[in-house]
Amino acid sequence: MGADSLLCRAADWILRARHLVALTGAGVSTPSGIPDFRSPDSGLWNQVNPFLAASIVAFRIRPQLFFDWIRPLARMMLDAAPNAAHLALAQLEQMGRLQAVITQNIDNLHQKAGSAHVIELHGTMRQATCIRCHHVVPTESLLPRFLASGELPRCDTCGGVMKPDVILFGEQLPMQKVHAARAAARACDVMLVLGSSLTVAPAADLPTIACDNGARVIVINRQDTWIDGRAALVIHDDVAIALPDIVACVAYGTQAPVE
Repeated sequence: MGADSLLCRAADWILRARHLVALTGAGVSTPSGIPDFRSPDSGLWNQVNPFLAASIVAFRIRPQLFFDWIRPLARMMLDAAPNAAHLALAQLEQMGRLQAVITQNIDNLHQKAGSAHVIELHGTMRQATCIRCHHVVPTESLLPRFLASGELPRCDTCGGVMKPDVILFGEQLPMQKVHAARAAARACDVMLVLGSSLTVAPAADLPTIACDNGARVIVINRQDTWIDGRAALVIHDDVAIALPDIVACVAYGTQAPVE
């Protein structure tokens, strides 16, 4: 099947879907200039041991190491703009066709693009919590000074270290978000899996939940994933190129004949 036929088939299934959800990984944000974590040549975990820089145990012992590591990434996220994939998903939601975006990303780009129903499995950089008194503040009140100086962000209430509300190794994911993501996977009849290597649970389990409940899974990713064998459709392409083309077909109501 040619590339155009694959895109048309994906558009057709989206048009026919009663409940569409999307699962997004780092590959959705790499076109915005944010590096992923696991690519063999450019992944962030090739540059630092994640259990030293990004685990909750290490954070409590040496928080400065975490902040030294995340400082350039935080600047990238702050400066990044949504790309065509983020905008395409927001368009699908505005058209009333996409019920939810489940994301492994912490960069806030789905929200910047206009998506309102976003389930952030791995937390967010938008706010931070004091590890001593649990006072919560928006990170916009902390970021300028931190980015300028690299100093540890401190709590105005007790002086404790402020930890961004991202999930570090060794931390439990927010169960409310996990339950919401699993419920969305069970409810959907079409799931878009976009730019995710599907190597980290529980996100990696969501396409299986969708398949087990009769949903069609459409994968758009440059590399193979373990769910490809069960997916209804696999498109090996840049998600920022393929997805906008699919959504353009949906917007015009183009329904390709089902082969």
